[in-house]
Amino acid sequence: MHWHAPHLEPLSSPSEYADFAESGTPDPLHVDPAVLGALLHRHGWQRRGGAAGRYGRWTPPGRPGTSLLVPESRTFPDCTDLLEEALTALSHSGLPSAREVLYGLSVPSDEIRWERQIPQGPEGLYGPRGEAAWTVQEQLRSAARQLLLAGALADRARAGYYGARHRAQAERSLDGVLVGPAPGGRRLTAYVPVDGGRGTVTRLHHALHAAREAVDYRRATGGMEAFDAAVGAGVSRELADALISLVRGSEGARIALAWAPAAGVPAGCAARPEPVEFSPGDLPVLREAAARYTRDEPAVPVRVAGAVVRMRRSAPGGGGTVRLRVLAGAEVPYVRAVLDEEAYRVAGHAHLVGLPIRISGRLQRRGGFRRLTEAADVTPVPLDEVERDRLMKSLDESLDPRDVLPSDD
Repeated sequence: MHWHAPHLEPLSSPSEYADFAESGTPDPLHVDPAVLGALLHRHGWQRRGGAAGRYGRWTPPGRPGTSLLVPESRTFPDCTDLLEEALTALSHSGLPSAREVLYGLSVPSDEIRWERQIPQGPEGLYGPRGEAAWTVQEQLRSAARQLLLAGALADRARAGYYGARHRAQAERSLDGVLVGPAPGGRRLTAYVPVDGGRGTVTRLHHALHAAREAVDYRRATGGMEAFDAAVGAGVSRELADALISLVRGSEGARIALAWAPAAGVPAGCAARPEPVEFSPGDLPVLREAAARYTRDEPAVPVRVAGAVVRMRRSAPGGGGTVRLRVLAGAEVPYVRAVLDEEAYRVAGHAHLVGLPIRISGRLQRRGGFRRLTEAADVTPVPLDEVERDRLMKSLDESLDPRDVLPSDD
């Protein structure tokens, strides 16, 4: 029976699939033999002999009798020929590890591996019941995405609680991330391309270790002050919530990172980062930290320019509520503000003639930094006809559904 390699899926679009092979077989002229050897070792291949300093013979896990000859450096006389043979063999292999190695050569990616210790569920005629297995797989995938999103948010700014701030940009930065299958919901691997994603992984690396240290400090001393300092390393309510999702319902979870060999080690990071583990005993501390971050994050004074996309008031006269699509002045896609009668009239007139408005106020953490309180100084923003047409067209065509959060309304 021919064993087909599993597909990789985009982390953000579980209904769409992308195969490792889509990246193609790398050109042997551009492959570093040391990088190929490092990737083979990472994915379970073992070196079993070869001429020291010249080439090595690598065998895959669980497949005796199959081997690759890989030169150690470009100085080996037949380097390109050996690399071409090795890459061809990998591309024809049905082994999952072979496809992973080829992908790592074609798209240099940092790897994040999650492992959850799941209690044995009820057994049916064909093994674990499907509903239970599906639930734990979705829980692992969701928690993994939450952790990557927390890293992407921290790569853009440091905050104890982000809410809607930076979220749309952070989510889009994860579009290139691919994940492998998660049989049984116990393991999952994400491949984050170095180009555009290294900042996320580096920040997540620092944040996970800082969170582990802060939890240990709280359990040892009873003090929460370590979580305040951990914000500078990227720890946030979003990270705490992600860890809670990862650990809840398990007997423990482990997160390991490995850097792309072709890109080297990021500054300030360990070459081989120690895995970070969290247990159910950490959950009360993580919940306490999440609540503390939400409570302590201050409101942000802003002056926002935005287009009015919704207006509502309970009676023909008096003030009302408006929702703005933010164009400048804040890191959120939409804000909602309560205006007095005069400000509401100015906003309504600007909306009718297709002009944005400027408004001052304070972005409140309540509601995820989507509410503007103490609204004042509402004024229309003058635009010429061309700019106005461009604005209206952009409002009609460039709306991204991910920008609209369900609790906006």
